[in-house]
Amino acid sequence: MIKKLYKILILPYTLFLLYLMFLGMGRSMMEDNAVRLKPILSTLWFIEETILWTDIVKIVIGNIIMFMPFGFLGWCFPSLKDLKNLMYTFVSAITIVEGLQYFTRMGIFEVDDILLNTLGVYLGWLLCRGIEKRISRSAL
Repeated sequence: MIKKLYKILILPYTLFLLYLMFLGMGRSMMEDNAVRLKPILSTLWFIEETILWTDIVKIVIGNIIMFMPFGFLGWCFPSLKDLKNLMYTFVSAITIVEGLQYFTRMGIFEVDDILLNTLGVYLGWLLCRGIEKRISRSAL
């Protein structure tokens, strides 16, 4: 039942995330293309410069949690149950999305976003494996 619901909701969820990444949260086209290539440092800089903890949680933790559902993609695409295949596919896709943000100037190409989003997918994959183990044990 949960797998069927996931298969129904993952496409609209993906479209919602793309909306947030390009148009949501008051985004508008930036004057110049922007890139942040220093891993971890830009996130630490953001935390230092941000006064409100809610903004830190929304951006940093949100970049992790919002991508956890993609750790369950193996339920739709069996080859993505393998962590290596999932990570390769996801990192390729999120790099393309970050590149599109850069070229459209509707966001910043940030290495930290790629790392945080990928961490979210990995945590989602771990959660998925845990759920599957629990389901298989209860079926016995």
